[in-house]
Amino acid sequence: MFTSFSTALSALGAHSTAVDVVGNNLANLNTPGFKASVVSFYDLVTQSLGAGLGETQVGFGVARPITLRQFSQGALQTSAGPLDAAIQGDGFLVLKNKVNSTIYGRGGNLQVDRNGALLTATGERVQGWVSQNGALDTNLPISDVEVPVGSLRPAKPSSEIFFDLNLNAKATAGPPADTFSSSMEVFDSLGVSHVVSIKFTKTANPGEWNYAFSIPDGDVTAPVAPVTGVVNFTTAGKLSNPTAAGPFPSLSVTGLKSGAAPMNITWNVYDGQNPRLTQFAQPSAISGLGQNGSAASQLVRVGLGDGGLLLAQYSSGEQLVVGQLAMAAIRNPESLISVGNNSYQLSARSAVPAVGTPGTGGRGSIIGGSVENSTVDIAKEFTNLIVLQRGYQANTRVVTTVDEISQETINLKR
Repeated sequence: MFTSFSTALSALGAHSTAVDVVGNNLANLNTPGFKASVVSFYDLVTQSLGAGLGETQVGFGVARPITLRQFSQGALQTSAGPLDAAIQGDGFLVLKNKVNSTIYGRGGNLQVDRNGALLTATGERVQGWVSQNGALDTNLPISDVEVPVGSLRPAKPSSEIFFDLNLNAKATAGPPADTFSSSMEVFDSLGVSHVVSIKFTKTANPGEWNYAFSIPDGDVTAPVAPVTGVVNFTTAGKLSNPTAAGPFPSLSVTGLKSGAAPMNITWNVYDGQNPRLTQFAQPSAISGLGQNGSAASQLVRVGLGDGGLLLAQYSSGEQLVVGQLAMAAIRNPESLISVGNNSYQLSARSAVPAVGTPGTGGRGSIIGGSVENSTVDIAKEFTNLIVLQRGYQANTRVVTTVDEISQETINLKR
């Protein structure tokens, strides 16, 4: 009979712990990336009464409950933060805390400190790969992800241009001869813009046009002679000269008034094996043009794209990949130990994390501009709370009943 005291007390302690777990779940109802925990109860060893053959077995109560964290997928919610990250699927972001220990998290609201390090909202450093000289190598060891805060991107001088255009097959050599002109903005080594022009003039030969490729005299200390030549088309309107093997027209510009280095601009007449010029019976017109240079530009913003790519946008409109977030796959995430701040550390039972890029090796994907909601189900937690409360109350009745029986037993000697 007196064993009932310890049995009921063990139940009170176990139910109290379970209520604490439910309370913690409800407290983190709106914590991004939070994973709800469940409590698993286990009974203690039983005592056999009588002959010891097991006919009468009395338990010693309930053991300390085991808490299991359930790493189910939370709902993804679009956010306004350009650096917010949510993981869809299995896996964790790799983080470093203030004592340089490796921990793991499920993303959330990321931010950048004054030195450009990418951090979680609570200050853990996000790990991944950083672009070196414009190249991103994910075969290297992971390190702190750093953002080029406030950096000025140097100018990139133009070395190639192209025009996608059609020259009118109905054009005549005149007099006056039909012409068509177009221009393109290019940049020198100092980021100063210049305009190069190309002019086509129809000749008397069928399918033939003269061209002149030039830069304004006002941009140079001494006039630069235009690059001239001819382009020829077949009777089907396809470019036949120059061929895809080249050479292509190239304009060498020296003596720029801006003081920049000399420029050598090649006009790419082909896109691979496909000619960019045609001659059909349609008005002469440009359908596309481009060049590979840019002016010096300031960093405008940094954002996190899908797949964990860290993208930097510059005032010139250029967008570059400056980093890649790493992800870790852990086969038994339930064994992880929560260390607060939505982070976890490995335990003795945890499998070795497999670190790699998102979307590979069983790792989930990273969704930029989103956060993962808590997996706490408020209706389920309130139901659990009621059940646990009833269990606690029932065991208090056991204590009261055993106490009354004890008093009756003591009173037998009177």
